[in-house]
Amino acid sequence: MMKILFILCLLFCTNTFSQDDAVAKDYFNKGDFEKALYEYKKLYAKSPSNINYINQLVITHQQLEQYNEAEVFLLRLINRIKYPAFFVELGYNYQLKNDLENANLYYQKAINSLDENVNNAFSVARSFQNHTLLNETITVYEKAMVLKPELNFKFQLAKIYGEQGNVEKMFVSYIEFAEKNPVSLNNIKRFINDFISENSANENNILFKKVLLKKMQQEPNLLWNEMLSWLFIQQKDFKKAFIQEKAIFSRQPESLSRIEELANIAVNENYNEVAEEIFEFLIETAQDLETQLYAHYNLLQLETKASLSDNYEAINNKYLELFKEFGIFPQTLKLQVAYAHFLAFYNDEIDDAIDFLENTLKLPLTEFEKAEVKLELGDILVLQEKFNKALIYYTQIQRNLKNSTLSQEARYKVAKTSYFKGDFKWAESQLKILKASTSQLIANDALDLKLLITDNKYEDSLQTALKLYSKADLLAFQNKDDEAILVLNTILENHKTEPIVAQALFKQAQLFEEKAQFEKAQTNYELIIANYRDGILVDDAYYKLAHIYEQYLNEPEKAKVLYEQIIFNHVDSIYFVEARKKYRALRGDAIN
Repeated sequence: MMKILFILCLLFCTNTFSQDDAVAKDYFNKGDFEKALYEYKKLYAKSPSNINYINQLVITHQQLEQYNEAEVFLLRLINRIKYPAFFVELGYNYQLKNDLENANLYYQKAINSLDENVNNAFSVARSFQNHTLLNETITVYEKAMVLKPELNFKFQLAKIYGEQGNVEKMFVSYIEFAEKNPVSLNNIKRFINDFISENSANENNILFKKVLLKKMQQEPNLLWNEMLSWLFIQQKDFKKAFIQEKAIFSRQPESLSRIEELANIAVNENYNEVAEEIFEFLIETAQDLETQLYAHYNLLQLETKASLSDNYEAINNKYLELFKEFGIFPQTLKLQVAYAHFLAFYNDEIDDAIDFLENTLKLPLTEFEKAEVKLELGDILVLQEKFNKALIYYTQIQRNLKNSTLSQEARYKVAKTSYFKGDFKWAESQLKILKASTSQLIANDALDLKLLITDNKYEDSLQTALKLYSKADLLAFQNKDDEAILVLNTILENHKTEPIVAQALFKQAQLFEEKAQFEKAQTNYELIIANYRDGILVDDAYYKLAHIYEQYLNEPEKAKVLYEQIIFNHVDSIYFVEARKKYRALRGDAIN
């Protein structure tokens, strides 16, 4: 019983303290320092060893320019509590009084306290840093590491050097900290990333590269190769990154995962020539079947994407050679599905593709592997506009793999197929469920399609424009881009007052980009910006148009203006972070 009463009493006291503390903070934040001082004195009287209350009392005295009162309080405190950080507070109080002699005297006392107990370093350094006394903070950390070499304050020092603009010292400190604490490497990269850009000619990029090369000469360590590779990736210089990754692999040949990751990044950034070179290296180097098949698969995807129809026979033969070499069994499933997709969507051999996949289903596959095959079969049937048959395959996946990501993907394809059919009501009902999908990509796609249907289904009782748009969408899915563009033109000419016009302009612009018709895409994006400034596609249009100006039309100043629009007027845009990064790179910031 007594124990319960004690706990209740403790909770009551804690609650009272927190309420009083909140009152004091509120007065202080409002600038009502007299009342704040009164409240902090009460709190200090109840808890005279609370560092937070002590510091707030001193600061409040100083806000009221009661420097003598703060001095008396601190001198009494120093006699009562041996806490060297109070020397810093007293020194700073003297500095506020313009008594620099006494200020420096107490600063030195704080620094000298490390000779008695090096563990004072953190609290003393923090007090110096709180008052932006950065040189003194550096002195404390450096002295502590001399007195006790196992201490590592390189991370703290790096941040201070960054604040001072001493970028070279900052880089050195960060990588030396990472050397001793490799688990922190990702965090270190994030901090360094604020000081470099995509531009390899950026002063800080050159400086960071110089620091790493110097380290490599002085004390070889794979960490320096890894950091150099990372720098080159930020600069999109994937060929140089590949050289570093090969150097790492030659000394640590246990895994090719880093090189695989680099290949994927190069593909995502559309640096396909370098990606092909990396995949070829993987094929030549890998000892395991999985990595070899992975590289062959990706190499064929790149080749297919870049090829014209007169080269499809060569691609077809490569698939057949791979099946001859590796066999048709579950381990080559991804390659088999890719081959069927190639036959149907590129080589116009739809029946052969379906026969091939139906034979694949006869292999001893898991339910998930069967689902991958059925998803492709469904897509091929949609390509043929055999929507009902496609829905059968998608529905089977939903039934057999409930709540899985593949099941959610199948549900999305059910919705998309229903939308292609013009059954917008059923499509919308499926999309509502998918808004909560565990896959963010599926959830986003579902939301986009649902908004398209919802925003346009009531505009026209016959839903003519929406049906035309879904027809264009289907044609694009069927790789019939020219026909899709013509259907979208019909919407733009005959449904000028309907809200779907913005969507039609955007979809058409994307198709123009795929056909490398960048001036036409530019016109569409400009029309969206001019006429649909309050619509949901305006930030997309700004970003896409900026990308065209920057990458294809060689007009960086125009791109910069568009990125700026996103930064200042669309802070909730998914493009905000990337737009800010690109804007700063175009502006030529030395430090972000």
